Amino acid sequence: MIALIQTIVMALDIYWWIIIASAIFSWLYAFNVVNSRNQFVGSVGNMLYRLTEPALRPIRRFMPDLGGIDISPIILLLILFFIRQFLVTTVWSWVVTGG
Repeated sequence: MIALIQTIVMALDIYWWIIIASAIFSWLYAFNVVNSRNQFVGSVGNMLYRLTEPALRPIRRFMPDLGGIDISPIILLLILFFIRQFLVTTVWSWVVTGG
């Protein structure tokens, strides 16, 4: 059971960095820092979009319109942090003590 918890925590940590990379990429793309016509840039952007959009879409549905500011990645990072801490503190100690 501990191996399963560690694997889930590792997956959450990887997804954490994917969300950060997606947010940074969207800023670079919006401010024309990266060449939007480059095929590699397009494929990286598409990959990041496909990895993060299923988790960000439900959050964006409930968020009020803040103009051009999208804080849904920050909210998703907070949710992931809560899940990770819950697994590490509560579930881990419940598994180690045996109930």
